[in-house]
Amino acid sequence: MNFVAIDFETATYHRHSACAVGIVTVKDSVITDEYYTLIQPPENQYFWQNIRVHKIKPEETEGLPTFIDLFPEFIKRLDGQLIVAHNEAFDRNVMRGSMEYYGLNYDDFNMGFRWECTVKIYRAKGYKPAKLSACCARQGIPLNHHHALSDAVGCAKLYLMQ
Repeated sequence: MNFVAIDFETATYHRHSACAVGIVTVKDSVITDEYYTLIQPPENQYFWQNIRVHKIKPEETEGLPTFIDLFPEFIKRLDGQLIVAHNEAFDRNVMRGSMEYYGLNYDDFNMGFRWECTVKIYRAKGYKPAKLSACCARQGIPLNHHHALSDAVGCAKLYLMQ
């Protein structure tokens, strides 16, 4: 099984406000690479509600590369891959929204025309609730919830266990 699991954290309710990403590469059913970075969101603006969830603060991302600066690294990891996310609509929308914000057209890139969603997979298995923390706990997967890399690793492991 080959795929890439991704998780974004956002600084505001705007989908273009990515402030962290975790990307986990799986080849032949083995995690072969883990990538994590903080991202300076537009104007380094944060909402306190988002900070409360993921604990990332503006002073941590001030002066860091923005989404557009990091985009070549993202594409290198995502190009042509099956992309898996827990609640894929959120992560796909963050990717699309951030790309649009910086003038990039999502359809111009070969970024997984097929995304898989572990929320949908585990709901179909009868998991209630099917949130990432609950699914990982039930499967015995350690998780530092709302840390993008930990969430991406948890998602990858859930997908491998399906």
